[in-house]
Amino acid sequence: MGKGVAITGMGIISAIGNNVAENYQALINANKGISRVEKIKTNHANDIMVGEIAYTNANMEAQLKLPKSHNYSRTALLGAIAAKEAVKNAAIKDISQYKTGLVSATSVGGMDMTETYFYDYLNNPEAQKYIDAHHAGDSTQKIAQQLNIEQSLVTTISTACSSAANAIMLGARLIKAGKLDRVIVGGADCLSKFTINGFKTLMILSDTYNTPFDEHRKGLNLGEAAAFLVLESDKVVEAENKTVLAYVKGYGNANDAFHQTASSDHGDGATLAMQQALTVAGYAPGDIDYINAHGTATGNNDLSEGRAIIRVFGDQVPDFSSTKAYTGHTLAAAGAIEAVYSVLALQNNVIYPNLNFNTQMKEFNITPQRTLKEKALKTVLSNSLGFGGNCSTVIFSKDQ
Repeated sequence: MGKGVAITGMGIISAIGNNVAENYQALINANKGISRVEKIKTNHANDIMVGEIAYTNANMEAQLKLPKSHNYSRTALLGAIAAKEAVKNAAIKDISQYKTGLVSATSVGGMDMTETYFYDYLNNPEAQKYIDAHHAGDSTQKIAQQLNIEQSLVTTISTACSSAANAIMLGARLIKAGKLDRVIVGGADCLSKFTINGFKTLMILSDTYNTPFDEHRKGLNLGEAAAFLVLESDKVVEAENKTVLAYVKGYGNANDAFHQTASSDHGDGATLAMQQALTVAGYAPGDIDYINAHGTATGNNDLSEGRAIIRVFGDQVPDFSSTKAYTGHTLAAAGAIEAVYSVLALQNNVIYPNLNFNTQMKEFNITPQRTLKEKALKTVLSNSLGFGGNCSTVIFSKDQ
C-alpha cells in the first residue's frame, strides 16, 4: 500500500454526545439521541423525529469565544468545535510545523441562517452578512481560521451523504502522494427546514425511531453532527512519537448511475466501492471483522446495501450494524461520524448494536448485530452511500 496513513486525533459532536468520550458511552449503553424537533420551527414538528444536538448556537459561540459581529452558521459552529477537539486530541502543538491541510464536507452549508434571514436580505445589514456565509465553502474557511491553517490547502467536498467519507479518502491520498504531511478530514451538517422539507417530499422520513435493516422500516431520522479526524504521515508519527489510534487502510468510491436519489436495487455502486477499498487495502473479504453499514432505514437503502454486502462477502458476511438509530442520518457528516465510531470499535474491541431491529427482511437472510458484542477486531469497513449514486467505502485497521 505504500506510505501509511495514521489517525492520531478525533473530534465529534452529535445528538448522543458533545465529544468523543460522550459519544462512546452512549454507543455502548444504547442511548439514542432521537427526539421530536425542538430547535427549528417547522410544520412537520409533530410528524417526524430527528437527532438534534443539545448545544444552542449561543452555547457554541461562547465556547469558541466569537465576537458578536460573527456570521457563523450552525454548520460552521459544529464543525469548528469537532475539528478543534480532533487537533487537541492529536496533541498538535505547532500546526504549522508540518504541511497541513483541511478537507471538510458539507451539504447543508449555511442554509440554516439563509432560511432565517433571507426575506430581510435587502433591508437588513445583519441579514446580509449571514447570506454571505451561505455557500458550502464558508464553513470550511471558518474551520480553517479556527485551526490557524487558512493559508494551507483548504477544500470542501459535497457529494451528498458520502461527502465525509470522500474527505477521508482525499486526505489519505494527499498523504500517500507526499503532497501533505497532515490532513484534518471530516464533515459537518446542521438541521434545517430545507433538508426537512426536501426529505419529507421524498417521503422517506420516519415518524418514529428509525429501524435499520428491519422488514417494517419506515424511513430515516435526519440528524445534525460534525466529526473530524487528524491523518498524519509516517514521517510525522515517527518524528513526534505519536500515539496512533488506527490506520486508514483502504478506500473506494463508485457511482451506480442509477437514479438521482435512489440506489441500485442490486447495490452496484456499493459493491464496487467495497471491492475497490479491499483492493487498495490488499485485503480479501474474509479479512474484514466488522461492517459499519450505511443503514439509513429506508426501504431502498437497506435492500440495496444488504444485497451489495452479500455480493462482496457471499455466505461469510461479517458482523454488521448501523449506528444511525443513535444519531439519525447526519448527511454529509455521516462518513466522518461513523469513521470515529469505527476507530472506537477497533480501540475497544466492540461491535455496536443495531438498535430497534425486530423483524428480519424477507429479501435476504443476513441479520445485523442486535446487542453490544465484545470481539477482537483488527479491521472495520465503513460504508457511506449518497444521493446521485455516489458510494464510498473506507477501511480502518489496527495495523499499518
